[in-house]
Amino acid sequence: MWFASPDEVRGRLTAVDYLADDGIATSVFLAGALGKPLLAEGPAGVGKTQLAKAVAEATGARLIRLQCYEGLDEARALYEWNYKKQLLRIQADDGAWDDIFSEEFLLERPLLKAIRSEEPTVLLIDETDKADVEVEGLLLEILSDYQITIPELGTITAARRPYVVLTSNATRELSEALKRRCLYLHLGYPTPERERDILLAQVPGLPASIADQLARTVATLRALELKKSPSIAETVDWAHTLLALGRTELDEALIGQTLGVVLKHNSDQVRAAKELGLPSRS
Repeated sequence: MWFASPDEVRGRLTAVDYLADDGIATSVFLAGALGKPLLAEGPAGVGKTQLAKAVAEATGARLIRLQCYEGLDEARALYEWNYKKQLLRIQADDGAWDDIFSEEFLLERPLLKAIRSEEPTVLLIDETDKADVEVEGLLLEILSDYQITIPELGTITAARRPYVVLTSNATRELSEALKRRCLYLHLGYPTPERERDILLAQVPGLPASIADQLARTVATLRALELKKSPSIAETVDWAHTLLALGRTELDEALIGQTLGVVLKHNSDQVRAAKELGLPSRS
């Protein structure tokens, strides 16, 4: 068992600077207790990927990450054969055709690597919604039976079932078949109070007053109609920025000077400057 209780989840994640609320702690516990994948969905930058990393760090497990993208195929997600090495073997020995599809020539990709791992493993399937629909079909077999069939080698069953976290930014709807195999956790932007606590945990030496000002300012920015709202990681970067500048107060001038740390589009900066009453930006 990965965790004994939701309270243990909360304590162990806090120890690695990930502050989990009751919903997160319960979902993380149940995913381990039931042996089911956890689908964490929400806007970019709310800590979905970091949650998987924190689970791995808190449990001492190996983290294996499959980064999804458009065009991802079986060869990059699952396995492929080392064709160059196979060709060299055939050139050296004409009678080698029978053994070139063996372990010696197999290149493991993240999914196969996680299935074959004999140590505790957290498998992070990141930004699942960016992959093509065909990849979901590949995941269905793996997440149902935790096994992979390689025609030349047979069926490989998980030596030790990994702890699986899928993330999605909800840019497209994932299939119901995939969702049925998972526990679902929606992650949104934290409240200013929780983000303040995150800043204090992740930025040593940050004054509580600055953490509070930053959290409330970022909450105001997220309420605007922006192309890209600030992520938690960008709020943390903002806190590090203020420490690097040696500033202990977040005033309008400092916000205007450092707004590029959290807002990466000029139109967003213009809108924010107007709403916050900062000097106008072109």
